[in-house]
Amino acid sequence: MSERESMEFDLVIVGGGPAGLAAAIRAKQLANEAGEELEVVVLEKGGEIGAHILSGLVLDPKALDELIPDWRTRDDRPIRTEVNADKYKLLGPNGSMAMPTFAFPPFMHNHGCYIGSLANVCRWLGERAEELEVQVFPGFAASEVVYGDNGEVRGVVAGVMGIAEDGSHKPDYEPGMELLGKYVLFAEGARGSLTKEVKAKYDLEADCDPQKYGIGLKEVWKVPADHPEFSAGYVQHTFGWPVKDKDGNGGGFLYHFSEGGENYVSVGYVVHLNYKNPHLSPYDEFQRYKHHDEISKFLKGGKREAYGARAITSGGIQSIPKLTFPGGALIGCSAGFVNLPRIKGTHNAMKTGMLAAEEAVTALRAGRASDELSSFQQAVRDSWVWTDLARVRNVKPLMSRYGTMPGAVLGMPDMWMRYLLGFGYIPQMKHGKADHEYLKPASKFKPIEYAKPDGVLSFDKLTNVSFTNTYHAEDQPKHLKVADLALQKASEHDVFNGPSARYCPAGVYEWIEEDGKEPVFQINSQNCIHCKTCDIKDPNQNINWVTPEGGGGPAYPNM
Repeated sequence: MSERESMEFDLVIVGGGPAGLAAAIRAKQLANEAGEELEVVVLEKGGEIGAHILSGLVLDPKALDELIPDWRTRDDRPIRTEVNADKYKLLGPNGSMAMPTFAFPPFMHNHGCYIGSLANVCRWLGERAEELEVQVFPGFAASEVVYGDNGEVRGVVAGVMGIAEDGSHKPDYEPGMELLGKYVLFAEGARGSLTKEVKAKYDLEADCDPQKYGIGLKEVWKVPADHPEFSAGYVQHTFGWPVKDKDGNGGGFLYHFSEGGENYVSVGYVVHLNYKNPHLSPYDEFQRYKHHDEISKFLKGGKREAYGARAITSGGIQSIPKLTFPGGALIGCSAGFVNLPRIKGTHNAMKTGMLAAEEAVTALRAGRASDELSSFQQAVRDSWVWTDLARVRNVKPLMSRYGTMPGAVLGMPDMWMRYLLGFGYIPQMKHGKADHEYLKPASKFKPIEYAKPDGVLSFDKLTNVSFTNTYHAEDQPKHLKVADLALQKASEHDVFNGPSARYCPAGVYEWIEEDGKEPVFQINSQNCIHCKTCDIKDPNQNINWVTPEGGGGPAYPNM
């Protein structure tokens, strides 16, 4: 008999991001409109809603308009700066070239979108959910999937606490609780640990290409009111430098917004995780990026307020798995609905959450439970989410095959044709290999020399990690599981020169080398900011990210 207590709900939602919260709100809206009782719970591993949320953010408000139509007129609205200037620039080491906006299809333009903090948007959505009597449990990490007698998903285990690093039970041990639902929606974001398990169990990726990922690194800078280069509503996207096509693909962003009477600049860089060169360091490329004249002029005189990083999905339509399984569905970035060329996914995440909620409520009204919400997949295909992704389907594979700039040039007419005619001049391309399979032996590349941070525009990794407000209880099991340490030494270290020390944006991994001794793989798990890059990029898939105790990880203030 299980030592755990259990709670029963109609709908269990794992993840308090935009997809999960939109699903919870929509489900309760439908129930309240019909005068029905509906028990909905949202589980969030972060210490509060928004603590683990990081995005650019230029928000396409389409889904928010549908979910909460009057959000713009509310005094407490979480995002206020509307885009009024939209620039694309090609960077080189010593200069830049503006790309004409008219060359891009209208759906690529950012006018009508809003700049701000997705963490704050999620906090606001969490409040709206609680107003509708959704039960929101922050600091409640879902660590296991609960299966029924017929193999269906019945719920999750959450709230396990007080296990020491050696596996023994500490005085504050709690076995956790089974939260059981008639339907369970996984909204864990990119590379969620339970989502990965469910995908494997039900073979949900059998008929799609491997998911593609990027690592997005971001800082928020506060700038003075009289900063000569600040303009609230300004959006700038760049590509071409510093990551070179021979090494991988990447691009940067810079957004200006005002909040609470202060002026902020969000600056960030995304490195596609199918990069080849194991010497490449996404973190150091980001720090180098800020020294370009087209970026530094916006930051000089300002002060870095926050830092963070997170893996993002980028596979698009080709990589969307089967969304349903007995007992539930995948929503948001758990499935992968980011529009890579637009650098947006929040609107699609929210809409898929809303569609899943509608399908679940319809099923519950019919007296169903724990079966497959099979109509959800078609509902997504019939929605504007599918149109949004279909228009850009070939851009990512073109970039992967030919490089960022050539891929963008080849992808532009395909996007235009799909926008105007509904079909492109290139048939749908495949992605091919998973990202970790692209890494090549270190011997094939020269090491990359990165300049020492100046402490003004660029910063060392551990100093920046302190701006994530990351905390993990020291005496708990490692949540970064290395299956075979001998393989890690023989391959990740000896063949690839230890790329984990570079792809991790938080200094979690180190190879400690002393004269005359074997290298030691050191894992500083207390630094982990839950980006999931190691789970994606390790060349042997030898590192498995699992959830630590609830409430641990970053506490992003305004990301």
